[in-house]
Formats: sequence, structure tokens, C-alpha cells
Amino acid sequence: MLRFSAVFPRTQANRDEFEAAALPFLPEIYRTAVGLIGNRDEAEDLAQDVFMQAWKSYHRFEPGTNMRAWLHKILVYRASHFRNKFFRFMPFGNKEEQAVDIPVEPDVPDHLSDRQVAEALSQVPPPYRETLVLADVREFSYQEVADMLKIPIGTVMSRLSRGRKLLRTKLTEKGL
Repeated sequence: MLRFSAVFPRTQANRDEFEAAALPFLPEIYRTAVGLIGNRDEAEDLAQDVFMQAWKSYHRFEPGTNMRAWLHKILVYRASHFRNKFFRFMPFGNKEEQAVDIPVEPDVPDHLSDRQVAEALSQVPPPYRETLVLADVREFSYQEVADMLKIPIGTVMSRLSRGRKLLRTKLTEKGL
């Protein structure tokens, strides 16, 4: 279990309250981080960073509000900075490939493993991938996703549409 009091001393009551409220979401935050950045080791670092930031900002959390959404909002924010810092020069496909409209939706086989879907999802460009992960995998509402990403709800819907098409293409390209 992560211990935060050594780095940011608080009262025992605050620590217990934070751990009780936030730590049950640690596995979910980690899985979402893997979905957002596609690398388990980096996702582990990112998840730890999210909880450190949450602990530092816990005094700003309003009791009675959605802890899960608050942690995911921190995750999205930290993931965008993480990506900018570590993947600045890493190509995510050429712009022509990302801009192509897909007129026909190919059939996706029913026998896909989680690993195959995760691999295909990791090939979707980050703005679409993070929207897909939050809305389709983590089942946040469009409005919650819009709030977390600080984008209009219409942008969420268009990114989901485009991201789903890109994911479908990735899944069928490989003949999975």
C-alpha cells in the first residue's frame, strides 16, 4: 500500500481519510493510465504521480463529490504532461493517416482478446485514445469526459466517433 505521509506530513486522520477514499481506485487509475499511454511501466509511474498529486491537493477535494472523477481528472491532466515530457519526439503515425475518413465500417471479429484490443488501442492517436478510454472503457458520461479533458462536449462526441472508427480499422487491418 502506498504511504504518502512520509513525503507530505498530514494528520493521521487526514491520511486515513484520504487512503480510505482514494486508494480503492488505485487499480482502476493504473488500468486507465495503461490505456492512455500504452506502457505498463510508465503507467505505474503515472498512477503513482496521480496519487501523489491527489494527496498534495487533498485539501481542495470537496467531501461528498465524486472521488473517482476527481482522480481521473488528475490522471488526464498528468498524462498529457507526461506524454509531452516523455513522448515529445515519438511519432504517432503520419498526419495523412490520421486525417483519412473511413467510409465503410469493416466487420470486427467476435474472438478478440483483451490483449489484441489493447494493442490496437495503443495505435490510436492519443487525443482519440484518451477519449475512448474514459468514455468507453471507464464509462464516464460525455459531460464528465468533457470536464476532465477541458474540451466541449461536441469535441468529445467527434473524438469518440473518429476514435472508434480508427480502432475498428486497426482491429480489422491485422485480420484479427
